[in-house]
Amino acid sequence: MTVAHGDTSGGYEKTPGWLDWLASPSSPSYRPPAGAVDAHSHVFGPGEAFPFAPERTYTPCDASADELFALRDHLGFERNVIVQATCHGADNRALVDALGRSGGRARGVATVRSDVTDAELAALHAAGVRGVRFTFLSRLGSPARTEDVDRIIRRIRPLGWHIVVYLEARDLPALTGYLAGLDVPVIIDHMGRPDVSKDPDGEEFSAFLRFLSDNPHVWTKVSCPERLTITGPPARDGESAPYADVIPFARRVVEAFSDRVLWGTDWPHPNLISHMPDDGALVDLIPQIAPTATLRQRLLVDNPRRLYWPEEASS
Repeated sequence: MTVAHGDTSGGYEKTPGWLDWLASPSSPSYRPPAGAVDAHSHVFGPGEAFPFAPERTYTPCDASADELFALRDHLGFERNVIVQATCHGADNRALVDALGRSGGRARGVATVRSDVTDAELAALHAAGVRGVRFTFLSRLGSPARTEDVDRIIRRIRPLGWHIVVYLEARDLPALTGYLAGLDVPVIIDHMGRPDVSKDPDGEEFSAFLRFLSDNPHVWTKVSCPERLTITGPPARDGESAPYADVIPFARRVVEAFSDRVLWGTDWPHPNLISHMPDDGALVDLIPQIAPTATLRQRLLVDNPRRLYWPEEASS
């Protein structure tokens, strides 16, 4: 598969040092099961059609819906969950356009402000949105305020939506009590970004696992080893295992909470500074974090279907 890169359109200039997504990812050896979902991906622009938000903290290259769906097919997936990118703020037009282009094969997670109207939420639901994302990382803009989260949850609860939370391991202790008290499903991105230099059986990650165990409404994504790794991708000699330091963390989560885990590519991999991952290689990690066919079926098919296509899960 070869995808041609385009420069950021619409008169935008990419953030200096921005790493573009890999134009020719490898073909994975592992083939996902029928109905598999890439449950964490994004679209950027194109800037000419869908301007980036004035308050953004970065300007990416264009990464269109058509390019995302070409990658989906190349990797052997059938569906996507598209998460609103922070560079678009609460302007969900690029997301809605992508959902419309998917032919029902994508669902969305939007960003909305606390003053969103019922009509706007209804339109997003009709387009295929099933959740709202909140970012607690100050480096990606103003962190979410819990009072705004509460206000939005009251609005989305009747729609059967969930929330997605992006935070880091150091943020979790302060948010544990708050997240535990919520009455909608909560999805934590990327295992809460653990410090993989530490022991996966150590106290810090064990506290995260206890949090999941104590709160059956909380899910997590075993995604983004390229963001978490310290050892990095394979060496050029091909002898080093890719992202080997992240695998034990992800595998512990999958094996302990097989009914509350999701997986995604995170294409087009925004804000990476060390390297750009090969999406085919990311897919080939799946059997290492979900070592049985039953675990892979839950991770890639059954769980995302329950959240994003519940009408099929209950049929």
